[in-house]
Amino acid sequence: MREFNEALFKTKVDNIFVKIHTAIMQENLEEVKHFLSDDLYLKLTTYLNELASKNVRQIYDEINVKNTFIKKRTITNDKEIVEVNLTSRYMDYIIDKKTGTTIKGDDKRRVEKNNYLVFEKKLNVKADTLVKHCPGCGASLSVNTTGKCSYCGRTFDLENYDYILVAFNKD
Repeated sequence: MREFNEALFKTKVDNIFVKIHTAIMQENLEEVKHFLSDDLYLKLTTYLNELASKNVRQIYDEINVKNTFIKKRTITNDKEIVEVNLTSRYMDYIIDKKTGTTIKGDDKRRVEKNNYLVFEKKLNVKADTLVKHCPGCGASLSVNTTGKCSYCGRTFDLENYDYILVAFNKD
């Protein structure tokens, strides 16, 4: 197991945070599914389905991460848990899909939000290398992009290699 690199981990957290918000806006979680636990993926899918049933879309405009702070790192018998406080700024609003009108939130002013994220990593994970290989065809993968092989379409199971996001709450 590689030594914990705080700077690299924070960069990963910031990247995942922005990618999840982008996926919600695009109404497609497939690009970020490999970063999420099954429970969190289901929770976000349920949220998107609720929005779709109302014919509205969640928008996060001009999103950026202001600060990422590792609150706590815990190692249990079988996993490492990293709790993170992340401060972000963005416009947060909901639009009517038919008219494009803002029906909730503010589309003119960025708000600052405090976010609490929890990542877990199995202790007995496979070799943690920067280059991941597709379990289907063996091609090199960049799991920071889609987690899906561009050659055969198979999804990379990040849970058995690296940290996955298991909880995500906003203030």
